[in-house]
Amino acid sequence: MARNSVLILAFTSLCIASALADWNILNQRIRRHGAKDSLKTYCESWRINVELNNIREFEVVPQECIDHIKKYMTSSQYKADSQRAIEEVKLYLSGCCSLAGDGKDAWIFDVDDTLLSTIPYFKKHGFGGERLNASSWEAWMKESKAPALEHTLNLFHEIKNRGVKIFLVSSRRETLRSYTVDNLIHVGYHGWASLELRGLEDEYKKVQQYKAQVRKRLVKEGYRIWGVVGDQWSSFEGLPKPKRTFKLPNSMYYLS
Repeated sequence: MARNSVLILAFTSLCIASALADWNILNQRIRRHGAKDSLKTYCESWRINVELNNIREFEVVPQECIDHIKKYMTSSQYKADSQRAIEEVKLYLSGCCSLAGDGKDAWIFDVDDTLLSTIPYFKKHGFGGERLNASSWEAWMKESKAPALEHTLNLFHEIKNRGVKIFLVSSRRETLRSYTVDNLIHVGYHGWASLELRGLEDEYKKVQQYKAQVRKRLVKEGYRIWGVVGDQWSSFEGLPKPKRTFKLPNSMYYLS
């Protein structure tokens, strides 16, 4: 009898240990819903945490999530999420700003995936599944064929028509100026106060440092920066802080 009790106890302990070892949320979902559903859940969680700036400094999208990111970035949901962000900008503008009319009210826009879409480039380069190749990306930029993001094109002109000066602050290099200007004008952007691009002195600075220094210079010149719209967290980080920031979705790459 005692021997049987020992065997039963040993078997029970083994079962409990196995259950604990296997207690993994992903394993549970695979058993209930299958691998496909679990992968979709994982990849959507990864994308959301990129947008929350919890996942940082990634060089490539996880290989198993490339198709998920592709579907999102080319979906109506991406457009709806972007449009929702723009609606929040408009709501803020409706009551935020006591414009002085002295030419010192300012707004900042990023360029890539804020005013212009790079999705045509990433369609050919794995939607973030390949490590970003600067030479290849700049060669594409020189074609000046990036389409406008319609939601920000409309917002750009609405803000400009309020008498607010618009500054474009991009991580693109100074050597791309003529191509960038041609592209912006071709798709409907015009009338900005200045286009800030990275010069030789900015080559080894982090994007967030470079952009913060541009804001610092503008504030020193007396500008009131009412807001910044961008698709990267590096557009907002550092001092001085703008009064409001608005992040557009982009989980294809991360620029710090």
